[in-house]
Amino acid sequence: MKTTVKGRGYIEIDQQRCKGCGLCINVCPHELIKFSTKFNSKGYHPAEFDDPEGLCPPCGFCYRVCPDTAITVFRIVG
Repeated sequence: MKTTVKGRGYIEIDQQRCKGCGLCINVCPHELIKFSTKFNSKGYHPAEFDDPEGLCPPCGFCYRVCPDTAITVFRIVG
């Protein structure tokens, strides 16, 4: 899912790598990650990121807990 960047950063979740474990959902301090209603090619409901208000810090908690390395964190510098 593409999100317009309004804050200090954002994340991208590779939905084909995600197995839907939910660890990133549990650690997100702003509750910006949720399960998708769609299935990926492996049959899982992957996590998806939605941040219309630009609240992502980007703290990287989700990146650190992801066992599938499906999350990339982008920080806006400047």
